[in-house]
Amino acid sequence: MNSIGFTLHELACFLAVAELGSFQKAAAQLHRSHPSVFAAVASLERQLGLALLDRSGYRVTVSAAGQAFVGQARQLLDGARQLATQASQAAMGEELQLSVVIGDLCPLPATLRLLRQFFAQCPATRLDLHFEALSGPWERLHSGEADLIFHHLDHADLRFDARQWQRVRLVPVVAPGFLDFPLHAGITPEMMRPYVQCVIRDSARNSPPRDYFVVDGARRCTVADQFMKREVILQGMGWGHMPGYLVDEDLAQGRLLSLAGDHFRESELELVIARRRDAAHGPVAQRLWQHLLAGLD
Repeated sequence: MNSIGFTLHELACFLAVAELGSFQKAAAQLHRSHPSVFAAVASLERQLGLALLDRSGYRVTVSAAGQAFVGQARQLLDGARQLATQASQAAMGEELQLSVVIGDLCPLPATLRLLRQFFAQCPATRLDLHFEALSGPWERLHSGEADLIFHHLDHADLRFDARQWQRVRLVPVVAPGFLDFPLHAGITPEMMRPYVQCVIRDSARNSPPRDYFVVDGARRCTVADQFMKREVILQGMGWGHMPGYLVDEDLAQGRLLSLAGDHFRESELELVIARRRDAAHGPVAQRLWQHLLAGLD
């Protein structure tokens, strides 16, 4: 029986080039040098006796032989990763710390209540709690800095295991007397452009910043969290969209007014509980996940 000489690294390099059509892009994705990726694929082809890639054109493409090899290579690499994850989980003892990120739109009492109930039973594990805004929670989870996040989900991302938690209503609000014209359903973004809009600062450090509901050309007041944003709006220093659970009482008491109408409408975002699919989760992290899922029933 012939021994298997190629490595998982060589398989990973080949699959990255096959997917991206470029050695340079594959090297960037794998955090390797261009020559090392080129050499790894060449070594794999030499050991298999197959030309897996067609390098004759401007863009590298997968050859006919390579197409037949791609599926099996991906299964082998995925199986190896799963085995490594299982081995890592088996080697883990009780974690000394878990990192949890709460997104800016999450209702804090409900979120902290879930965490308090669990960590009261795990005195040996320290809760490292962070509060992040906009892209910040997803960036921390993707980079491995967070074990779990509570945040909204913009789109399906198969890197994460996300479970629906609750919905949050977003309302455009303004303080009485802030506008120079009466409230009506036909207020347009152009009419609001002269007024300061209060927005949340994206806490992501390495991702392009995101903005939501921003009026182009309007002056901005940028804050770090929803509580500061609410106070800025209450003080007549700006207007903006707020989670309903933070301003419903203000609206009922007349301290704030809703701008909802034909152009500025109330909307809803789905909040989720999410973790990485491909990360090794220790026993405490697994129990926390099951505790949170039980709370969704």
